[in-house]
Amino acid sequence: MQTKDKKSISVIMPALNEGENIEKAVKDVLDTFTRLGIEGEVVIVDDGSRDNTFAKAKKFLSSSQGKVKILTHSIPQGIGASFWDGVKEASGETVVMLPGDGENDAYEILKYLELTNYVDIIVPYITNKNIRSPIRNFLSSLFLLIINISFGLWLNYTNGTVIYKKQVLESLCHKEKGFFYQVEVLVKAIKKGYTFAEVPCKLAKREGGISKAVSLATFADILRGYLRLIKEIYFPCRWVKKS
Repeated sequence: MQTKDKKSISVIMPALNEGENIEKAVKDVLDTFTRLGIEGEVVIVDDGSRDNTFAKAKKFLSSSQGKVKILTHSIPQGIGASFWDGVKEASGETVVMLPGDGENDAYEILKYLELTNYVDIIVPYITNKNIRSPIRNFLSSLFLLIINISFGLWLNYTNGTVIYKKQVLESLCHKEKGFFYQVEVLVKAIKKGYTFAEVPCKLAKREGGISKAVSLATFADILRGYLRLIKEIYFPCRWVKKS
């Protein structure tokens, strides 16, 4: 039975052509729920996959005792769009995005869930960066520096598996449909005054498939998102919903 101090959580799991990884990723989350005694659900969002991602994800519908939901997009709409569609269906008091590539160990972030009794947002930072290529680490460090300087922050990481109280997400307007949605949400939430804690986490090794995070299309999407956010933050705008 869940203790009164442990909030329920919805894990949003966007997946695009992750047939090689989705089963492991979902099982990891469900096993972590059991291990930590968490009341949770997994909301898989198949973002227009052309492989067997949906077929493999569907196996969990009958075996997970209602802990798995599946949403589908007929064509890819982006990881941000997938996240927000998942949030609409989420029933948990808290929400976190764990991608369907299995690169993130669910235990590494969910073990901090009880911190939401004290803060609104839990922001992870990676401690085993060597698991990624040098070029990706360089680009990530450069990106982080730009974001921190641009928005007056001192974060250790912005693109991780951040846990939000659902009410935080519901209070923010959002525009980004791609990878930059993570920065958009985190910056807007912090600027609005929500409290946060940074916690150390380790990445797991991706078992198959190709990462979509590093590509020319992703860079272009991030640049557009960055410029939009600069405009929203530093020029007259109304990006926070009225209460």
